[in-house]
Amino acid sequence: MRLIEMTVACALTLSIGGASYAALRPDKIKAEAQAVADRATCRTVDTAIVGFIALNDADPTSVTQLQPFLDGDISRYRIVGGRAAGPGCDPA
Repeated sequence: MRLIEMTVACALTLSIGGASYAALRPDKIKAEAQAVADRATCRTVDTAIVGFIALNDADPTSVTQLQPFLDGDISRYRIVGGRAAGPGCDPA
């Protein structure tokens, strides 16, 4: 066997082993995915505002009114001028 063939075989073996190791740890992968999903974004809050307006034909006055439209923590956000304000939001 040539040296290049041995190198390629080792690289493939390590790559497959790493993928298998990650696949066998579903609890950690699920926890990381849930942590990301629990973080609301400015766009998410803006979408909830639009949904609230569509259903109620009125602007929401606080983010607590948006909770039925979202999963996750939106306590860091507030509504300013009909749009979300908080972490990651563009200043208006």
